[in-house]
Amino acid sequence: MMCKKKIKITNTITLFTLLLVSIYGCNFREKKEKNTFYRAINGKDTAILSLSTYENRFWGQYEIRYGKMGKDSGEVRGEFIGDTLRGVYNYISYGGSLKQAPIALLKKNNKLLLGKGVVSSLMDMPIYVPEIPIDYDNSEFVFEEIKKSEKK
Repeated sequence: MMCKKKIKITNTITLFTLLLVSIYGCNFREKKEKNTFYRAINGKDTAILSLSTYENRFWGQYEIRYGKMGKDSGEVRGEFIGDTLRGVYNYISYGGSLKQAPIALLKKNNKLLLGKGVVSSLMDMPIYVPEIPIDYDNSEFVFEEIKKSEKK
């Protein structure tokens, strides 16, 4: 009977310790993780970008609304390379199909400039051709930071 009590107490302590470690680990990461919201307007089109960053990685949601015609909506993920965010955009197009595209954003003057480049494929993954520079000067969208309440 005494052995069963010790096992129950040991299991309870182990479970409690695991719970504390997981809560502390999540809170530790949340404190270092940064969430930022951006909006860019180009004519009748509006793009909304919600980014979370941690160390040199980013991920989040990206939506492009084409006036009242439709929208592309999905998620972005990638890494920081200096002042540039490079990654991939997985989305459902306004036509309803699942698509994937490379994405590059240049941080400049507290804004994010969406880059345009020549797209190729490497192992069925779309990438910008490394030999051809990405154009940020003629950016379709220039993102400015907004408060979360301004997203709509």
